[in-house]
Amino acid sequence: MKVGILQFTPIFGQVPGNIFTVQKTISQIQADLVVLPELFNTGYQFVTKEEVGELAEPVPNGFTTQRLVEMAQKNGLFIVAGLAERDGDRVYNSAVLVGPRGFVGVYRKAHLFYEEKLWFDPGDGEFPVFDIGPAKIGLMICFDWIFPEVSRILALQGAQVICQPANLVLPYCQGAMVTRAIENRVFTVTANRVGNEHRQADEELRFTGMSQVVDPKGQVLFRLGETEEALRVVEIDPALALDKKATKYNHVFDDRRVDLYGRLRQR
Repeated sequence: MKVGILQFTPIFGQVPGNIFTVQKTISQIQADLVVLPELFNTGYQFVTKEEVGELAEPVPNGFTTQRLVEMAQKNGLFIVAGLAERDGDRVYNSAVLVGPRGFVGVYRKAHLFYEEKLWFDPGDGEFPVFDIGPAKIGLMICFDWIFPEVSRILALQGAQVICQPANLVLPYCQGAMVTRAIENRVFTVTANRVGNEHRQADEELRFTGMSQVVDPKGQVLFRLGETEEALRVVEIDPALALDKKATKYNHVFDDRRVDLYGRLRQR
């Protein structure tokens, strides 16, 4: 299975232009799955709730999701992409999955980061896993990384590849996702963006890049640079994520002591 990541600099508010950048780049490669950054079509640093509402779109019938479907069908691949989703009077930081046969599913970010709490509603659904044929893939978004329960739930549901659209500004995630891959024996695919946004007078955000694919033993198959714009593809064997043995005596799921984990449900 060929998995790709597109790391680039979205221009805030320029939805058609950002989509065109993706369309032009994806058409130049062959892959089974491509993962795009969080909020790839709008940019990240919103300044008002009204602005978020204007740029958010319905899923799956909105402009961006439909353009992604067209790309997936034309190029014969699956795409995971982050966008702002509008559903009635609620707005979510979401990730959609589309493929050659159309829209597959959506995940709404459960753990909102920093000022996202001012603009978005927290996700109200499950952590989804989808069978796309070559592999079962799970979806999470950016700051979900700091909560190990997310990747564990996805892995327990059979995810072999965890796809993570991201707009990372903290320096920790890339290293943490290596651990998430090891502790769950899955592939992790983190698609971050690069560049800066300075839409507030008192704050400039610098995105850390370093998008990566990690295998179930924690080997970084590739990691892009902190500032480069690139589309990188790597071949993986999703079947490797079916082996949950850390040693011949240890199984990362079967050895869990769930009888001792009751405090996880306590605040």
